[in-house]
Amino acid sequence: MKNAVVVGAGIVGLSVARALSLKGYSVTIVERSEQAVGASIRNFGMIWPIGQPSGELLDRANRTKTIWKGIADSTGLWYNESGSLHAAYQEDEWIVLQELYEIFKAEGRFVELLNKSQIIDRFNAVNSHELIGGLFSSAEMIIDPRVGIKTVAIYLTEFLNVQFKWGQAVVGVETGKVFVGNEEIHTDLVFICSGADFETLYPVLFASKSITKCKLQMMRFKSANDHFNIGTSLCGGLSLIHYNSFKAAPSLESLKKRYEAELSTYIKHGIHVMVSQNNFGELTVGDSHEYGLTFDPFDSTYINELIVAYLNQFINTSDWKLIQSWNGIYPKMTNGDNKLIENPEKDVYIVNGVGGAGMTMSFGLGEEVINELKL
Repeated sequence: MKNAVVVGAGIVGLSVARALSLKGYSVTIVERSEQAVGASIRNFGMIWPIGQPSGELLDRANRTKTIWKGIADSTGLWYNESGSLHAAYQEDEWIVLQELYEIFKAEGRFVELLNKSQIIDRFNAVNSHELIGGLFSSAEMIIDPRVGIKTVAIYLTEFLNVQFKWGQAVVGVETGKVFVGNEEIHTDLVFICSGADFETLYPVLFASKSITKCKLQMMRFKSANDHFNIGTSLCGGLSLIHYNSFKAAPSLESLKKRYEAELSTYIKHGIHVMVSQNNFGELTVGDSHEYGLTFDPFDSTYINELIVAYLNQFINTSDWKLIQSWNGIYPKMTNGDNKLIENPEKDVYIVNGVGGAGMTMSFGLGEEVINELKL
């Protein structure tokens, strides 16, 4: 049996390890931390096909969702196929949603255009004041990423016999060898799937690529009402200018221009506002987007206040209590690519640059990468 070492136990590394194991490889994942602590657990937990344009990327998202469900059903991991609702409070937002409805319906997506009364009947947490309507999609799914990433590691260990080396940093890689401290691991293949490890193991290559980093800020709340349920994942209008699939709407550009004029502070900080809910009733809210290679490590209260102010336009948070806030950092391509695949030396591969869509795309991408390499 051939061997493979995967560097990084985030969602990309777990996905590549799964695909390798299913191809018959004996896989070892090496992770510098004692558990996954990076961007893979610092997100909404959204599996989000609605944000992906039709074709290869939507197919990848749908395949990833299918794999998530299979793992969850095998392990008892909680998930909720809650769908998503993009709510419109201005006429130009409503026009864009109507355009997207026609486009998505023609593509075969399961979408509904809901008026104000239909939304309130189904999702009574939505703020009805000045609400016009919304676009509901049934395709989206929620897990709790903090539990989900740990569960995938357990699944790989128990069902696919993947081995883990936790709390051990890879200090060097060459064809056929991975150096972990003073240990030398001999292997047939190496996959580097952590942004931090890519940057430190191949700094010249990293610097030569069209890649940057994105820092986001997020929060988690709990309602005073233990039975409070938003019923779906909710999004405000700003999310319409964030996802590539929405660019298909002819009126999107004029909507974006209005936002740039009226909500310039939000645009400056890359803020669009969404909320998801886990099985404990906790509400994850975000987020902002700051790009660069080095960031202030501290969260900005001002940015969090902007997020909450916009959130209150489409949901009432008066009895919510803030229980956590954090930031996350992930690599992102600056040339518009949705992934980065490199082969810096024989039998060594780098998989990176999925741009904050790891929960939605990684399992499908992992299978594609391994299949394309014909290993």
